[in-house]
This record gives sequence, structure tokens and C-alpha cells, in this order.
Amino acid sequence: MRSVLAFLYCAGRGLALCSLLFVSNSYGQSQSREEAGLPENSDLKKQVSELRDLVQKLQERVDELEKRSSSAQPILPTSTASAATGSASSVAMPDPPAAQSASPAAGAPAPQGPSAEHNVSPAADLLRGTTVNISFDGYYAYNFNQPIGRANLLRSYDVSSNAISLNQAALVLENAADPENGKRVGMRLDLQYGQATETLQGNPANEPRPEIYRNVFQAYGEYVAPIGTGLKLDFGKFASSLGYEGNYTKDQMNYSRSFWFAILPFYHMGLRANYKVNDKLALSYWLVNGTQQVEPFNGFKDQFFGLALQPAKSLSWNVNYYLGQEHPDVMYFPNGGAPPGLPTQQGVPFMPITDSANGKLHIFDSYVAWQASSKATVAVEGDYVIQRLHETSSPMHVDGGAVYLQYQLNKKLWLAGRAEYVSDHGGGLFSNSTAAFKETTFTTKYALADQFLVFGEWRRDFSNQPYFYTSRLGILKKEQNTATLGLVWWFGGKQGAW
Repeated sequence: MRSVLAFLYCAGRGLALCSLLFVSNSYGQSQSREEAGLPENSDLKKQVSELRDLVQKLQERVDELEKRSSSAQPILPTSTASAATGSASSVAMPDPPAAQSASPAAGAPAPQGPSAEHNVSPAADLLRGTTVNISFDGYYAYNFNQPIGRANLLRSYDVSSNAISLNQAALVLENAADPENGKRVGMRLDLQYGQATETLQGNPANEPRPEIYRNVFQAYGEYVAPIGTGLKLDFGKFASSLGYEGNYTKDQMNYSRSFWFAILPFYHMGLRANYKVNDKLALSYWLVNGTQQVEPFNGFKDQFFGLALQPAKSLSWNVNYYLGQEHPDVMYFPNGGAPPGLPTQQGVPFMPITDSANGKLHIFDSYVAWQASSKATVAVEGDYVIQRLHETSSPMHVDGGAVYLQYQLNKKLWLAGRAEYVSDHGGGLFSNSTAAFKETTFTTKYALADQFLVFGEWRRDFSNQPYFYTSRLGILKKEQNTATLGLVWWFGGKQGAW
């Protein structure tokens, strides 16, 4: 009987042990021959003796396991045991979704050990796929006009002259949707500090309480609906995609931003939808409060319609149209002085504007980017912006465009250039004057180390009218020349452009 149990035990525990028992029986036969008086080799006798001792130990181990097997009960992981028996007597921490879907139903065979998902803590599962990214962007610029107040006019980011400046410090948290792996939801949060927040966030003339949102550049949730190839929906505050240039300097050809970056919207608050028809065409639609408006100052909802075309792998083309109404229909009194009895919005009194302006804003924007070679990139942008105070008012409009060139000399060094033109008519939608503006920029970009860029830039802004500050109050010049050194560090897990 013991031999049978030993055989069954070996069958469950491994072929190696069975082999040893088989050898033991064979040498047992050799022992019987020895007892019968048959001659044996002395070396063989020694080996048989050693194997006999080993088999004896193995048999003692079998005896021990027999005793344990008669009294032991099956042991299951806490969470799966409850699921298998239907018992609610014990409380277990909930498993991650993957583990829950794999839990056995009542009456199903229970797993003999925890799966890999059971070893993942809830915190680790929550952060799975999340990238944490930080950047620092600082500069020193010198304006050769030596302007009063050290202000570089018509600049978006590099606004200060003869000052060591913090342009932008940013924290970007992102957990993107991944529908191909069954994850249809995501979220992004961009926190931003420094001079750029004054540029990117609206002011009291444009929205009621800009200070509440000043450091939140982007904050939105996303959902990819299972429609066709996937309908991507974003809700919240997001950066505008009007214009070729973007917010983060590390992803740009030049250090300074163009005139058109300053003219076109920076951000919007609302709903954004994107649908990729195929590899060559994607469609976009937005329904938002307005331009630079987290909180609206009128009841009109702006709309955006966009086409993203990629006729070739090296060529992309965006065509955009934006319709808005950028005039308030209420007047806010954030600093006191309001007539009594007015309604308030979280403590800020306001009153309706009688016969408020209802003229519309139209933006036509298009840009083409061509990867001419592995080292050369060319981009061209064209824009036309028109706005009326009332529907019957004379229009204010800005039109023009920009050309961008970049060439990579080696793994660490890039050369880039930009030239642009802006015609501002009908009251100065951009500059508060009727004038034409041009600029040319030459930039060197050097990767001093991984994730550390050094920018050197020379820029010349000029106009057909005296417009730029000088060192003497009231004396203006038709041009301003600046030299800038920019330093940009960034770290994090997000790949590609931010």
C-alpha cells in the first residue's frame, strides 16, 4: 500500500522523484541477488547502499505528507475564496478590474495561487499609464531700443528686456485614453507659473474672474466613444490649435513666439470632439465659451470646425474656421463701486448691458508642415481674422502669414528661421493702430544634455509706422531689435510634443 501511495505522490509532485523510486526498486533487486550469494562489484555495492539510504529518507517524507493530507483543507486567496463559496463572512480589499473579471463564479474551480493582478496595489493600478512631467523655461533678453519699462512690445512670452526672467515653470500630469487596450477614459492637467501665465490667461476685460484659473493652463477629461474608428471627446479647458506654434518652448523651432501666436486664441473652455476618418483625414468640432474665456461674459457659444489632412507621410495640412462673439452682455464690478441690489456671481456683482454688441468674430487659419528630409522642416501659415462690434459695424481685420524653416546640423544642433507679416486694419484689432508689421528671427538651438536645450536668438520687429518704445518717453521707433538667451529643462515620461 505504501508503494502505491508513493507512486501516486510522485505522479503529482514530479517525474524526478518517480525516477528515483524506480531506481530504488531496481537496486532492491540487486540487493536480493547479493543475498542469494551472487557476486557484486564493490563500487556497485557502495552506490546501492547510498541509494538505499536516499530511498529510505524519501519514504519517510511520503509518510509525513500522508499525515498532512488527511487533515489539511484547501487554502484559497481571501478575495477569490469568497467569490467561489458565495460567503460574505470575510471582507477583502477589492481587486483591480482585471482581477475581478477573472474571479471564479460560484461552483467554479478555484485558482491554486494569486494571479499577477492580485500583487498590484490599488495606488499602483490608479497611476498605471500616468506620466508626470515638469519643465523650466527661463531667459535673458536685451532690447537695443532700451525701452522705458524694459518692455518688448508685441511679444507673447519674452516680454522683458534686460532682465533675467522666469518665462514658464510647468507641471503636466496626463493619463491618456488607450482604446486599443480597452481604456476609453483619460485626463490631463497642466499647471503653469511665471510670466507666460499673464499672457495665456485672460484679463478682467475679457472674462469675469481670470485670477481663479490663472495657473491652470489645461484641465480636461477625455472619453473615446466606440463609434467607428473612435470618437474622441474632451471636456474642460484646453489649448487652442489655431496657428502653427504651441505653448511649450521645447517643442518649437524658435524661442520667441510669432505675432500670429499672440493674435490667435490661446485657450478655450468647453467640449472638443475629434474623429479620425482614416490615415489621411481627421475632423474636429468645438463648442466653447469663447476665446480666452473659462467663464463666459455673454450667452453666445463659439464654434470651431477643423480638417487635419495628411496627403503624404511627410506632409500635414490643417484647415480651420472659428466663429465667435467676443463682446460682453453684462458688466462686472470686481473691485467695488457697484450700484446696490445687483445680482452676484460668487460675490462679484454684475448688471446687464443694454443693447449689448452682437458682432461676430471669424477666424480663417491654415498651416502646412513638410518634412523635406530627415533633417529639414518647412512650415507655412496663413490667417485672416475679422471682427465687428455690431452686425452692421465696419469690420476690423488682420491678415497675413508666416514661414518657418529648421535644419538639424547634427544630433545636438539645430538652425531655424522665421519670417512673418501682419496687416492690421480698421481700428487695430491686434495693435490698436492701423499699421503693417513684419519680423524676422534667426535661432540656434543646442542640446547641451538630454532634456536641456540652450536657445540663442536674434529678432528684428519693424513696422511702417512708429510704434516701438525707446529710452525716451513719447519717442517711438519703427523697429526693435532683441538678442535672447533661453534655457529650457524638462523631465518626465511623456513622449513627443507636450
